[in-house]
Amino acid sequence: MSAIFELKIKVSSEDIDTLDHVNNLVYVKWMDKIATTHWAYLTKENPLPQYVWVVMRHEIDYLKQATLGDEITVKTWVGETKGITSVRFMEFYKNKTLLVKAKTTWVMLDAKTHKSTRIRENVLKVLLPEK
Repeated sequence: MSAIFELKIKVSSEDIDTLDHVNNLVYVKWMDKIATTHWAYLTKENPLPQYVWVVMRHEIDYLKQATLGDEITVKTWVGETKGITSVRFMEFYKNKTLLVKAKTTWVMLDAKTHKSTRIRENVLKVLLPEK
C-alpha cells in the first residue's frame, strides 16, 4: 500500500439532501476532489501536465451517515497500477467511525489527444514511490 493522503471536509448545507444527511452524489464529488488534490500534491515538485485522469469505475459502500456540521476525514491511497489503469482507495471517517469506503479505477489519458496511454515509469514513481 502506498502512503495515505488525508483531507478534511466540513459538511455544509449544500451537501445535505431531503433526508438530512450528506447526499450520495456529494461523496462522488469529494472522491474526485481528494483524488485530484492528491495528484496535485504528488506532482507539485515534478508536474506531469501531459497526462490527465478519468474515472472508469466507482465501487462505493455507504455504511453510516454524515450530517450538517460534521467534520469528515477522507483518506486515500493508490493500489494496483498497471497498463492504462490505476486503482485508488478512499475512506471517509467521522471521528473514528467509517462512513463510506470506495474503490475507483482511473484511466490515464494523453492530455492532448484524450486517448488512453500506458502508465510509464515516470508516473509509477509518483504514484507508488516505494516501489
